Amino acid sequence: MATYKKKGYKKEKKSGDDLSYLTKESTTAEVFTSLDEGASKLEKFLEKNQKWIFAGLAAVIVLVAGYMWYDQNVKMPHEKEAINNMSKAQEYFDKALNETDEKLMAEDFQKALEGADGKYGFLQINEKFSGTKAGNLSNYYIGVIYYKNGDYKKAVEYLSEFKGDDDIIAPTAKGLIGDAFVELEQPEDALQYYEKAARMSDNEFTAPLYYFKAGKLALDLGNKAKAKKYFETIKEKYPKSKEAKDIDIFITQAE
Repeated sequence: MATYKKKGYKKEKKSGDDLSYLTKESTTAEVFTSLDEGASKLEKFLEKNQKWIFAGLAAVIVLVAGYMWYDQNVKMPHEKEAINNMSKAQEYFDKALNETDEKLMAEDFQKALEGADGKYGFLQINEKFSGTKAGNLSNYYIGVIYYKNGDYKKAVEYLSEFKGDDDIIAPTAKGLIGDAFVELEQPEDALQYYEKAARMSDNEFTAPLYYFKAGKLALDLGNKAKAKKYFETIKEKYPKSKEAKDIDIFITQAE
């Protein structure tokens, strides 16, 4: 039924709910209009650039396929070959560590380093299989051998190239760099590496060992506060370690 204006008639006001509804209806319409416009622009963009888009997708597919082929046909066989060649050098290395005769130990270390019986040594593996896991691990073995042979600069060089994150070998490599710096009479550098080695792994073997070495070296350098901190860490966190046996004596020395 139509409503007519009469004298004195006041225009009926819309309620709050009606206004809210109209606002929502208007906003919804704007959203759909915006979506339609966006879809239209996207369609035009895709239509205009589909050649380059498909070329880009094809390039990605080729790269992924190429990487998979390389991984299966080049990288994995190369890794396997490196590991196979490393076994004899590893054998000589282990034999040297168990030798009681210094001359025989030196001979076995040399064979491990340079190769023997027609097999590669760690130096050849390091060069020929650079970039493989075996090539990386050879840095550690070469560093250890040079340290044992008293060539501390080369020990630091190769041990610094070793990359690892395991609980034993990685902190041992860092700690051995510290030992080499002690021999090179660079105690400040040695202390830094002992600290790194101690913090790399929270185990009962390497952590207390290198906290202890760091503490003793800090004492020698006159830094009692730092030494006490490391000795107390051993007492609190590694009470069953061999370094904790007489740790109270060292804590007292650091006071």
